[in-house]
This record gives sequence, structure tokens and C-alpha cells, in this order.
Amino acid sequence: MSIPVMSGIGFNQPGNPAGLGNMPNPYPITPNERDTENKKIYQWICELSCSETRENALLELSRKRESVESLAPMLWHSFGTISALLQEIVSVYYAIDPPTLSAMQSNRVCNALALLQCVASHPDTRQSFLQAHIPLFLYPFLNTSSSQRSFEYLRLTSLGVIGALVKTDENDVINFLLTTEIVPLCLNIMETGSELSKTVATFILQKILVDNAGLEYICATYERFCNVAIVLEKMVVNLSKEPSARLLKHVVRCYLRLSDNHRAKEALRQCLPDQLKDTTFAPVLREGSDQTTKRWLAQLVKNLEESNPIPNAVSANQRLPTGL
Repeated sequence: MSIPVMSGIGFNQPGNPAGLGNMPNPYPITPNERDTENKKIYQWICELSCSETRENALLELSRKRESVESLAPMLWHSFGTISALLQEIVSVYYAIDPPTLSAMQSNRVCNALALLQCVASHPDTRQSFLQAHIPLFLYPFLNTSSSQRSFEYLRLTSLGVIGALVKTDENDVINFLLTTEIVPLCLNIMETGSELSKTVATFILQKILVDNAGLEYICATYERFCNVAIVLEKMVVNLSKEPSARLLKHVVRCYLRLSDNHRAKEALRQCLPDQLKDTTFAPVLREGSDQTTKRWLAQLVKNLEESNPIPNAVSANQRLPTGL
């Protein structure tokens, strides 16, 4: 199964072993070969509109999404293509509950989602993608809880589409997502998903928090802050038992960003997990080649040590609830 993986958060690109993507191509494509390739792309796009030829077209186009720079505009502006992709997504909703999604169905929908991620990533189609509210079609997949591989692939691929949006650090993207249920959906995956799904979901939450509107949204009410803090605390506890340097990096960045908010900082002084204050993760930070997490953690501790009382701050005796 071809699973689209987001670049920029430490994952290798499909079909591109680490380091090989930057090597010069010893066999440059000739104009005639390029024309032939373009004709194939257009043919496959046309075949998306026909149910009999769609499955193979989805597979072929998903393989080309990294190598054809103009694929996103071609998909978006071709007649009926986006409707065909959405039809693929909607057609398996019935298999979510009860969970009867087959591996073949999951593979086909993941290929459709890979093409939507391509559209979400491209600067010429991203805004139109948001204005059409297409991310909402993915939320039923993010809301699944089945541990079957077919569902895990579906969740991960759907997260990849949202991750492609937030990776651009555009305010419009965050403002749109804040009008949806993306935060509780990500929190649920951060708590129950596989390590890779947790990593992508935490990356999405991190990107939301880094945006000023996102930080303000999370810290606007004590309940929202609690929901985030409780899940992050559970993740820290789990990471102390099953370390993951990549996941720890995103968790620490979320905590660090929360400490930029006055009220959240006051609350974190009371509820920051002990594992982040002692030497629990010293082996992970020492072995990892990336020292960013170590710096972020040191800055987090420093932020919480700084005295900065403000009116209406969360009182010192106001503890986080034990559950939601």
C-alpha cells in the first residue's frame, strides 16, 4: 500500500531513500519523453471520471504526485476530478461503523487521499481546497478507533492531508481548522493511535499552537487547556516507558508554546509532568543527533521558573481533573 507521508517532520518520502532525492539525475528526461508523460497524466485524469478505469488511474496518479509539479492544478481544474475523488471517500463511510473496511477498499481510498494531499500542498490550489471545505470529508476517518491496519492506514493518510495544510504556516489554514473539530480529533489520536499517527497528530497540534490564533483558542477556556494538557501528560508518561525521540520533540514543542500564554504557564507550573523536570529523558536526548528537543526542554523549564503573576491567572491550588 502506498501511504503518502508528509515531508518536513522527519519522514522519508515514498520511493525516495534517505539522501537519494538530492542526487543529480544521470538520465535527464527529453522533451519527447516529457510530452509522452504528460499525455499519460491527462489520460489517467480523464479515467478518474469513469468508475471502470478509476482504480488504476488512482494508483498511477498517486505514484506521480511527487514528480509532476503541476499535478495539483491539473487535478483541481479538470472537469469532475475532485468530485470523483470525494465519491471514493464517501463510498466507504458505510464501512466505518461497524468496522468492515477491507484492505482493498482502504488502499483505493488512500490513493484518492494522496491526490487530495497533493492539492492541499500546492500554493495555487490550497485556498480553493479550503474554501470547498474538503478537509471535512476526512474527519469521519480521523474519528475511527479500530486498530485494524486498513483503518490505521486511512487515519494516517487523512492526517497527512491535514499535515500538508498546516505545514505551510498560513493563518488562513489555522483559522479554518479552528472552526472545525480538528483539535479533539487530533487529541484522540494522540492518546490512542499508533506511534506514527500520534506523531503526525501531535505535529498538527503543534502547528496550531504555534499560530497566535491557535494558542489563543486553546487557552481561551480552562476546559480546552485541560483537554490538551491531560493528553500531553499521558503521552509523556507513555514516552518514559517507550521512548520515541521524534514524538518527544513534538510534545515538548507543544508544552513550550503553551508556556508563552500567561494563564497556561501558571497552570503548567502545577501540572508539568515530573518526567520533563528530571533526567527521565536524558538518554533519549543524549543519543539523538537533534539537539533541538534538548534546547526546547531547557527553555520550557526556564519559562516556568520565571515569576510573572498576572490578574485572573489560574490559581495555584486549581488542579487539573483526572479525566475528561
